Amino acid sequence: MTVIAFAAARRRVPLAAGACLLSFTAFWCAQRSADVSMIDLMVYRAEGETVRAGGDLYALRTTEAHLPTTYPPFAALLFTPLTLLDTPDMRMLATLGNLLLLIVFVALSLRLIGEARHARVESALWVSALAVWCEPVWTTLRYGQINLLLAVLVLWDLSRHPGHRWAGLGIGVAAAIKLTPALFAVFLLLTGAVEALRHGVWRPAVRHACVAAVSFTAATLLAAAVLPYDSWRFWTRMVFEAGRVGLAEDTANQSLRGVLARLLHTAEPGAWWAVSAAVTCALGLAAAVAAALRGERARAALCCAATALLVSPVSWSHHWVWCVPMVLTLGAEAARLGGRVRWTVAGAASLVFCSYALWWVPHGAGRLELDQNYGQMTLSALYVVTAWAFLLAGVRRWRTSRTA
Repeated sequence: MTVIAFAAARRRVPLAAGACLLSFTAFWCAQRSADVSMIDLMVYRAEGETVRAGGDLYALRTTEAHLPTTYPPFAALLFTPLTLLDTPDMRMLATLGNLLLLIVFVALSLRLIGEARHARVESALWVSALAVWCEPVWTTLRYGQINLLLAVLVLWDLSRHPGHRWAGLGIGVAAAIKLTPALFAVFLLLTGAVEALRHGVWRPAVRHACVAAVSFTAATLLAAAVLPYDSWRFWTRMVFEAGRVGLAEDTANQSLRGVLARLLHTAEPGAWWAVSAAVTCALGLAAAVAAALRGERARAALCCAATALLVSPVSWSHHWVWCVPMVLTLGAEAARLGGRVRWTVAGAASLVFCSYALWWVPHGAGRLELDQNYGQMTLSALYVVTAWAFLLAGVRRWRTSRTA
């Protein structure tokens, strides 16, 4: 039966590939007609040029928006090859690379969910053809961002066997490029510690977390050896200056801090954000660990990803590419367990990330977000509300499993 299913799936792959290619081509034309600037990609290139010229990385202000360097120095090292390309070639290759990364990201998500191997290629192509149009993915490619690369590095780790020799390497490198993925290492360490308490021996998750920590440290020390001054400045000063990244109240900031800034009509929510972030982090990690202990690897990873995005001072809408595996997980559960409610939840989550509703509100120059009414604030908080609902569902499962 498996052989028959595999053969049937292989026959359907060309159709799925054609649909995916058609969708990607339409997407490419739409982005070209929109004359996207890929402004973040231009910042990355400027960082690479600054490294090659021996300049001050964190004094850099580039593009017409005068954007600064916000990532750790290791990221700037990785951006230096961009300086070898002409701007049109760089933009073309970045778009092509992100489209390929999207397919890999979807395939890894399906593997984590437990999709049958013979159907995974076909499903990945169909899903990618649709996912490219959701707001976080569209905006990632529009800006030339690296969100899909970071997500692939993390999922490459989490979809592997826990005892795999290199499990943890991807998370460590991703965290060295951008700090937010470091929460996955914390999640793995907590999972392994709880398993150790239950079984009396250290579990593979602890090793997984240790490999991530060693990888992060090695990458950071490499950057420090090449860029000592920039590394000292980043780790002693810049890492604490969240305001360098952007305005907290910006409608594109889909984090707890952004929602609170808009809700309280203040540029800095202060203690309200600190308390809400601490509570969210504790509940989110608890839900992630509980899901991992139940063997629900996809839910565990997504609870951790949602937590990281919620508690980060700034989580731009394009950071939410994790919506793709989230919707896939909800859809897979609805298909497996049935029920109108589950299908409604999966459909609602899809609508949130494909509606572009956060851009329907006043935004842009003049700090218009500080004067939003409650309806506008609701639209500009949809990603956060959806992620919180996902976490609360995870907490509810945890409590149910404890009382069962």
